[in-house]
Amino acid sequence: MFDCIWYFAKDHAIQNMKSSNKRGPAITKYLVHKTIVLVGMMGAGKTAVGRSLARRLAVPFRDSDEEIVKAANMPIAEIFARDGEAFFRDRETEVITRLLTGPPGVLSTGGGAFLKACNRALIAERGVSVWLNADLGLLWQRVRHKTTRPLLHTPDPRATLKRLYEERVPHYARADLEVRSDPGCAIEEMSARVLACLLEKRPDVVEKN
Repeated sequence: MFDCIWYFAKDHAIQNMKSSNKRGPAITKYLVHKTIVLVGMMGAGKTAVGRSLARRLAVPFRDSDEEIVKAANMPIAEIFARDGEAFFRDRETEVITRLLTGPPGVLSTGGGAFLKACNRALIAERGVSVWLNADLGLLWQRVRHKTTRPLLHTPDPRATLKRLYEERVPHYARADLEVRSDPGCAIEEMSARVLACLLEKRPDVVEKN
């Protein structure tokens, strides 16, 4: 795994990106050669950061959870309740496979998607994986009042989140790139971090045009 844990408070490139955003749409254009797949825990910000990153790159944004909901015509919590997690994971793999066959873009995946070896292999073959790494305390602050997380429908959701976090981090650590999410880090700053990381470490995936 490429070591790309970024702390950008004084990073001039990020400040320049922020300045250009204040003036209007960024002038810089990019070529995107492979799909950028965001992985990580629930609450890491994959969907919000993914949408922001896709706007920066002017490429399509896709969300595997949203696509599953559309296909099943029911919320994920209901899919879990009716058909079980194993059924959901199989559908998730099918959706990710389909989305990775399309044109390059940004893909946000569910928290459990990167745990399956076949998903990791597929993402490695057709895209690049980026782990949005947020610590447990920050994740809990973000998900504690959510009712749409079926895995947290337990008597002690924080303990459940801690267990999931400890089980999943070793899998996320296999991602191609890692970008740190800190408390107070805004969505636009996070997407700028991801873009800077890609430009630095994976010019085969993203390059300036």
